[in-house]
Amino acid sequence: MFGMSHDAYLLLDAVVTVIGLIVLITKFKIHPFIALTIAAAFLGLTSGMPIGTIIKAFQDGFGGVLGFVGIILALGTMLGKMMAESGGADQIAQTLIRAFGKDKVQWAMMFAAFLVGIPLFFEIGFVLLIPLVFIVARRTGVSIIKIGIPLLAGLSAVHGLVPPHPGPLLAIGVFGADIGKTILYGLIVALPTAIIAGPIFGTFIAKHIPGHPNQELVDQLARETDSTDLPSFGITLLTVLLPVFLMLLKTFADVALPDGHFFRTWMDMIGHPISALLLALLLSLYTFGYKQGIGSNQMLKWLDASLAPTAAIILIIGAGGGFKQMLVTSGVGDVIGHMAVSAQISPILLAWLVAAVIRIATGSATVATITGAGIVVPVVGMIPGVNRELLVLATGAGSLILSHVNDAGFWLVKQYFNMTVAETFKTWTAMETILSVVGLGFILLLSLFV
Repeated sequence: MFGMSHDAYLLLDAVVTVIGLIVLITKFKIHPFIALTIAAAFLGLTSGMPIGTIIKAFQDGFGGVLGFVGIILALGTMLGKMMAESGGADQIAQTLIRAFGKDKVQWAMMFAAFLVGIPLFFEIGFVLLIPLVFIVARRTGVSIIKIGIPLLAGLSAVHGLVPPHPGPLLAIGVFGADIGKTILYGLIVALPTAIIAGPIFGTFIAKHIPGHPNQELVDQLARETDSTDLPSFGITLLTVLLPVFLMLLKTFADVALPDGHFFRTWMDMIGHPISALLLALLLSLYTFGYKQGIGSNQMLKWLDASLAPTAAIILIIGAGGGFKQMLVTSGVGDVIGHMAVSAQISPILLAWLVAAVIRIATGSATVATITGAGIVVPVVGMIPGVNRELLVLATGAGSLILSHVNDAGFWLVKQYFNMTVAETFKTWTAMETILSVVGLGFILLLSLFV
C-alpha cells in the first residue's frame, strides 16, 4: 500500500469505515441496523480478513451481544410496561411530589425519573413520565421546562450509567466488568450528575426559556388518574428495585465469601442480571397484575405490546456487536490500543472521548457505547490495573454528550415541549452535555479512590 505501514493502513481503514457509517446513517438515512452491517462487511473486506472469517466474526459478535443484552432488554421492557400500565410509575411520582411539596417539585421529578428509569429504556421512560410533567405543571403552575429538564436528566443519567440499561450492560460485556460494582459506582456518579444537570440547571434555564406546552398534547396526556387503585409506593419500589438489589447482593457475596461457598454460588445465579430481571418480572405479574385485579389476558396483551418497539433497538445492538467484533478481529482495535498506550492518554478519558465522538456523529448512544467499547477494549489488556467498571461508566458518559438533530431523542423532546430547534439546543442539548462532562468529572474523581 504505497509504502504505508500495515498499522497505519488499518487505522485509516477504521477511520474511513466509521465516517462511512456516519454518512450512511446521517446523509442517506439508512437504518442503523443496515448501516452497521454494511460498515462491518466493508471493514472486514478492506482490512484483508479471509472471506470466511468476516461472516463468522460478524455472526459471533452479533450473537455474543444479543445472547446477553437481548434477553435483558426484553425482560426490562416487560417489567417497565407492567409498572406503567398498573400505575406504579404514577404512584412513585405522586408520592415523591407529595413528599417534596410544590416549591421543590423539580427535585421530586428527578428522583421519580431516576427510580422509574432503572428498568426502562430512555424513550420508553420518557413517553411514560411525560404526562406527569404536564399534570404537575398544570397543578402547580411551575414552568414545564423547570419540571421537564430534571425528569429528562434523571432518565438520561440512569440510561447512560446504571445497569441493567443496555448501554452500560453492553460495555460490561465488552470490558468484562463486574455488574454489581458497576451499579454501585454508577449510582454514586449518576445521582450528583443528575442533580447538577437536572434541578440545578433546569431551574436556571427555565428563567430564560419557560416553555409552553402543546395544548393538544396536554388534553390528550394530562388525564388525572384515580389514586385509590394504584399499587402502593412500597410495593412498587420493591418490585422495581429488586433486580438492582439482587445484583448488588451478588457482588457483596463475591467480595465477602470464599469461592465455592454455598450462599455465594446461589447468589451468583440469582444475582445474574438475567435471573434478577426475570424474578422481578415474575414478581411484577403478581404485584402489578393479579394483586391489582388485572386478568392474565390483559397482562399478555401488555407484554406483547411492550416488545414491539424494542425490535429495532435489539437489531441495532446486535449489528453493533458484529461491527465491534470486526474491529477486534481485523486487528484495528489493537492498533488503536497501542496508539493510546504510547500517547499515554488515561484509558478512562479515551473511552469517554471515543464514545463522545461517535455519539455526536451518529446520534445514537447505543451505537456510541458499543463501538466505543470495541475500540477501547484492547487498551485494557495493555495497561495493567485499569478499573473496568469505571471504563464502562466513562463510555456511558461519553455516549450521552451533545444530543442534536441526528438523535431521535432531540426531536422527541422538541415536540413534547413545544420548543423551537434553538430552544431545544439551549435546554435538552445543554443538559445532555452537562450530564456527560460532569459525569466524566465524577468518574475521574472516583478513579482516585477505587
